[in-house]
Amino acid sequence: MSSRTSSPVARPKSSGRAGSSSPNGRNGRPAPRRPAARSSRSRSRARRGDLPWPVRAVRGTWMGMAHVAGGTVRRIGRSASELEPEHRRDGIGFFLLGLTVVVAAREWWGLKGMAGDVIHAVVAGTFGRVAYAVPIALLLFGIRLLRAPGDSASTNRITIGTTALTFAAAGLVHISAGMPSPPDGALAMRNAGGIIGFLASSPLVAAIRTWGTVPLLLMLGVFGVLVMSATPVHMIPTRLRDLRDWVLRRPPAAETTDDEATLGGKGRTRRRPGPIGEGPFDGDEAFRQAAIVAKARADAAFRPGQKRPTAPGVLAPGSGAAGVAHPGEGLADRKVPLEAPPTALIPRRVEQLSLAGDITYTLPDNMLLAPGSPHKKRSAANDAVVDALTEVLDQFDVDAQVTGFSRGPTVTRYEVELGPGIKVERVTALSRNIAYAVASADVRILSPIPGKSAIGIEIPNADREKVSLGDVLRSQAARGNSHPMVVGVGKDVEGGYVIANLAKMPHLLVAGATGSGKSSFVNSMITSILMRSTPDEVRMILVDPKRVELTGYEGIPHLITPIITSPKKAAEALQWVVREMETRYDDLAAYGFKHVDDFNKAVKSGAVKPLPGSKRVIAPYPYLLIIVDELADLMIVAPRDVEESIVRITQLARAAGIHLVLATQRPSVDVVTGLIKANVPSRMAFATSSVTDSRVVMDMPGAEKLVGQGDALFLPMGTSKPMRVQGAWVTESEIQAVVRHVRGQLKPDYRKDVMVVAAKKVVEDDIGDDLDILLQATELVITTQFGSTSMLQRKLRIGFAKAGRMMDLLESRGVVGPSEGSKARDVLVTLDDLDTTLGLMRGDVIPDVDPIYDVEASTTGVHLDHLDHLDHGAAVPNPMSSPRPTVDPATDPAIDPSTMATTRVPLGGPTRESLAPDGYEEVDDEDEGGEDEGGEDAWSLTRNGQRDDL
Repeated sequence: MSSRTSSPVARPKSSGRAGSSSPNGRNGRPAPRRPAARSSRSRSRARRGDLPWPVRAVRGTWMGMAHVAGGTVRRIGRSASELEPEHRRDGIGFFLLGLTVVVAAREWWGLKGMAGDVIHAVVAGTFGRVAYAVPIALLLFGIRLLRAPGDSASTNRITIGTTALTFAAAGLVHISAGMPSPPDGALAMRNAGGIIGFLASSPLVAAIRTWGTVPLLLMLGVFGVLVMSATPVHMIPTRLRDLRDWVLRRPPAAETTDDEATLGGKGRTRRRPGPIGEGPFDGDEAFRQAAIVAKARADAAFRPGQKRPTAPGVLAPGSGAAGVAHPGEGLADRKVPLEAPPTALIPRRVEQLSLAGDITYTLPDNMLLAPGSPHKKRSAANDAVVDALTEVLDQFDVDAQVTGFSRGPTVTRYEVELGPGIKVERVTALSRNIAYAVASADVRILSPIPGKSAIGIEIPNADREKVSLGDVLRSQAARGNSHPMVVGVGKDVEGGYVIANLAKMPHLLVAGATGSGKSSFVNSMITSILMRSTPDEVRMILVDPKRVELTGYEGIPHLITPIITSPKKAAEALQWVVREMETRYDDLAAYGFKHVDDFNKAVKSGAVKPLPGSKRVIAPYPYLLIIVDELADLMIVAPRDVEESIVRITQLARAAGIHLVLATQRPSVDVVTGLIKANVPSRMAFATSSVTDSRVVMDMPGAEKLVGQGDALFLPMGTSKPMRVQGAWVTESEIQAVVRHVRGQLKPDYRKDVMVVAAKKVVEDDIGDDLDILLQATELVITTQFGSTSMLQRKLRIGFAKAGRMMDLLESRGVVGPSEGSKARDVLVTLDDLDTTLGLMRGDVIPDVDPIYDVEASTTGVHLDHLDHLDHGAAVPNPMSSPRPTVDPATDPAIDPSTMATTRVPLGGPTRESLAPDGYEEVDDEDEGGEDEGGEDAWSLTRNGQRDDL
């Protein structure tokens, strides 16, 4: 039998079908495989096997060490790439500091040895004689990276300026050394400008000769210095003056503009009012937009810590004049502050707010507010979220991609762009899947982002940043707007600072659950006002029913009344604000102005004169800011009065310079009513407990998904979509420092007429809580001259028992006569005495009243003929004091009228209240049986006419 051998030629694969024969042989068995070729690794091993064992040992040791070292380097590299950008920048900063030490050791102190020679060859060969300044540059760059790691824009600017200055200096040094070239030797290059000097000067000298190269290099050096110092050419004189003041340790001088006039020398300036109708305080411009950055006015552009003129004059208590420095007053010397001129008393004014204080007022320094944490533009967590979002979109086959993100202090907004024909709803429907993928429940989707063709997905940051109020007020946006009502709000989701002008809102509603940051925002808002405005520019009324939030501001000169903690007194203060508003509008109408800003400009320019025959001194009106820290407490105590005052203020007070801030932690419909919402256009919603509360505040959902601790939705007037911001934070120590500064300069001059102490009302005990219904019943009976219980039921929509009780109370007070069966009772009071009778019912004090009524009480026989000189607490015989209705003291000599029981009825009061509207319902459906809820009838509730409390 012949043997079979495999062919070295590669054969095609079998089709694998059943019954097919194999081409390798008749019996279908596969041919033996060809031995595999020896790999290159096997061949290398064979070659290594030929080496002696000592060589193999050394080679193996070396390869093992290289493997370990390479793995270590790779692990360190991966760890370094995962470090936060701040740590990487810190590492670079420390590296530069170390390099500074090494270079300075050789170039300054002549370090010997191989290391010193290598360093000198590299540094001096590159920079030449300029190498002596290299350690200084390295030191400054290292300190810069350590102190401002997040300010990459400034670092890049300084790098560009340093590079330009280095090329200019090295080129000039190279020209002065005779223009050596590399063929002249390394020593000649080191003693000149080095390689950089050669590259900077040689091409220019070859092109335009030395006389043309030197000016160009000088200009390049000046440009580098200007770029490094961030000084435009037109700001060079100002920077030189600042440098001179810093060297001589002078206080910073006031910025001189076209609106400032020099008086008697270089050091004195005065404030000059601008033309009427110009500037950012214009009446129409003040309300075009709620949050803008306006051009600073010259007469208000004062630096923090600089003295500002305020109002001369101290007013007597109760006056309303706001003394403001007129044109030409309030001069301030730049070198030595002038002595304050003596203050003079000015006539009282009921209309305007009073201010007591010195002639000058110094704003608090911005350095009282500490800086916050640096802003991060990117972190490893952001990259992980981008990967998670991309994976979710791929899993659900959504043709979309994450194109970028904007990192804010609290949340990061990731931008997702859709492919052609993809609906936005496909992404918004994945909100729960996205929340699951990024392990966060507080995911908010904006579809789309306002002003962009992209969907925004806002996800909270794992590492939040603290937004300091000091950073907000020191920002360019705040410094560029000198309006006294500008407050710092915080940062948006893109890391930009947000400010708001309360005068342009013009009223603000702040709401949020407990612990959401609402009170912190109110504190930052008040602190902003104290930091930027004087008491003659802004006056405040603070209402703090909780008694703990605003007590730290007690005694500041901006207040016109002590901090109000009683809800009843708060209602009275709001009523005073309404009167103040009406008074301001009277002035605006009398002088022909539409806005208080226009009126103030005219007063400062002298265009407004007192009316003929008036001794009034015209002064500008300050802004009036009312802050209510808890609206719910006020609405519980006096809902009608508070709502009426708030609605009237918010409807009309905008042009009068009066602005209202309402804060509440219970944004329900019974607290934030429809009338209040309709007239408060600006909203600030912190984290709410439910979507219902979010709809009450913002008229849209979204606030329930906020993460709290200052995270808020800000909706200023004039915008349709809210912006997400992180509220600015101010600490208690910072508040105390600011308050201590302002309180140490001026004492508050409170208005005496804000909360007039009302006379104590004495409401009879038997009336109880039914005073309003009793007043309506009294007015109804007297106006109709018809005393019927059924009429009270129909007209007042009350039950039979309560109507009978009202009739008994009217009988006990001599308004109607006794019951005569089915007939209507006689009305004993005429329509002329209606106001006086209502005052008696309310327990008010009515001075100088006429005789009230002549009552012939047939039940007791007491005839009240003369009550001419009744005063508060006057004794009036009570017709219901005797249980014996048949006794007539006028005909019975045994009865001494002096022994009869009397009741002390206080008189007086304001104008009467009208009847309740027809919609007033208090129907006791279960009282038709003639008995009260407690099982007592109407007669027993009046104790059968007995007055035990008298």
